[in-house]
Amino acid sequence: MELDGVTATADQIKALALTNYGNFTSMLVEDGRVRGLSLHMQRLARDTRILFNSELDTDSVRLYIRKALGTDNPRTVVRVTIYDPALDLGTIGSDSSPHVLITTRPASDAVPSPLRLQAASYQREIPAVKHIGLFGALQRRRAAQREGYDDVLFLNPDGTISEIATSNIGFVRSGHIVWPQAAYLSGITMTLLHQALDEPVTTEPLTLSDLAGMDAAFATNAATGIRPVASVDSTLWRSTEHPMLKDLREQYVDIPSERL
Repeated sequence: MELDGVTATADQIKALALTNYGNFTSMLVEDGRVRGLSLHMQRLARDTRILFNSELDTDSVRLYIRKALGTDNPRTVVRVTIYDPALDLGTIGSDSSPHVLITTRPASDAVPSPLRLQAASYQREIPAVKHIGLFGALQRRRAAQREGYDDVLFLNPDGTISEIATSNIGFVRSGHIVWPQAAYLSGITMTLLHQALDEPVTTEPLTLSDLAGMDAAFATNAATGIRPVASVDSTLWRSTEHPMLKDLREQYVDIPSERL
């Protein structure tokens, strides 16, 4: 755990627990390369501007990531968190000087199992920003897991589908990809697929009643790529190996990665 390239102290990171104001991105690093690295940097810079009215030096961010990884580069999930240790609950409106916290964890080599989702009514605050205020999302994920599901699928107040707690969701219908039309965080993997697919992006306001007409469902996330969805509540997809999901995974793997 390094803050601006130096080992972080407990005093420096306590603001994450006590104030919990900032933004982040997570990426999969393989052999010093990241698929969608430029998009990750653009997201960090955009969200830092929104939350802190401050510009982010993304070249320094990349330097900090390289330093944290060192010379040994196994598959690693790197999280970059932008926050200001000096801000607290009483001074949150002060001018800020955001810092860069790098944390790492080994990336699993196992093929992730298909997700079983429980639908729940919830919308993240400022859904277009990848901020660190995850309490509501994690509380609903915990509730879903306590009921035997893997994760939670968010529904807007009008019943339309938006996103999974920390992933996007897409559907296959009659040979085409359909994404929910809603306010959500457009993830890096989702964006890369939009760029790679040789067809217009289709979005529709989808509700749970529309799921029976879908041939397959999948989740997208930078750490796991394309992951099949086996069910949402009582709606089951008998086959999680739909040919289009295989094609999506192959297209995603073929997307060139960028060196840190």
